[in-house]
Amino acid sequence: MDSFPSPALAMVESMSAAAQAEPARAISFQGAPGANSHRAVLEWEPDALPLPCFSFADAIDAVKTGRAGCAMIPIENSQAGRVADIHFLLPESGLSIVGEHFLPIHHALMALNAKGPFDAAYSHPHALSQSRHYLRERGIVPLSHADTAGAAAHVAETGDPRIAAIAPLLAADLYGLKIVDENVEDSADNTTRFVVLAPEPLKPADVAGQECMTTFVFEVKNIPAALYKAMGGFATNGVNMTKLESYQRGASFAATMFYADIIGAPGDPAVDRAMEELAFHCKGVTMFGTYPLARQRG
Repeated sequence: MDSFPSPALAMVESMSAAAQAEPARAISFQGAPGANSHRAVLEWEPDALPLPCFSFADAIDAVKTGRAGCAMIPIENSQAGRVADIHFLLPESGLSIVGEHFLPIHHALMALNAKGPFDAAYSHPHALSQSRHYLRERGIVPLSHADTAGAAAHVAETGDPRIAAIAPLLAADLYGLKIVDENVEDSADNTTRFVVLAPEPLKPADVAGQECMTTFVFEVKNIPAALYKAMGGFATNGVNMTKLESYQRGASFAATMFYADIIGAPGDPAVDRAMEELAFHCKGVTMFGTYPLARQRG
């Protein structure tokens, strides 16, 4: 908690106390109050008790230790791609994905005064990446911070009128900053996909009759064309794979893991046949969960 800038600490303490009183209603998220993850929690469950955590690992630990009923974690952005480290944190967490939520992202440039000029702007690396053209055109140096709202709190704490933050509009209200510019993101359709992590996966009855997404990771055998063969079952059975990403596990560069999303659920004969063929060509498959599809793909 002490890692948050001082303007955020009182709010973090108050929200943490509320979550401690009713942990089943608490949803943990990474970032200071006012972050986009905070917004996502309130959109997903308006009656939830948002629990701010300094890091993704802290937000996940809050669920594992029972301080929160679930966690809201960003997994990918339409401009910046996947969120760093999330593919490593998910397998290690022992938690299951029970939902997804898509949040339109609109960034604002904010500072102690609305006039400038500004030498630098703090924000989360993804927000800086999503606003890089705006910053470059104005000669504003991007500086990394742990999260967007925390950057706003940091600017308020420094009292320096020549630095700014890129953060949601909510953060300006919470930390007493002035809005310099709205919608500074480079793309108007900038969107982040969040997943909801819980201690237990949804049961088949929970998603019966709904179109579903299933998420898993796998490691293919170290033989020629193993990935090609592993993917064949999805094609022949008509199962739509909407995401396939590779990442390295360990420093040997010999164990390549693949993260995948498919549309469908175990119990569907086509999905079961595809997953059976996948398993035949893999060293291991780890399921993260089956959950309602929040947005049509394609």
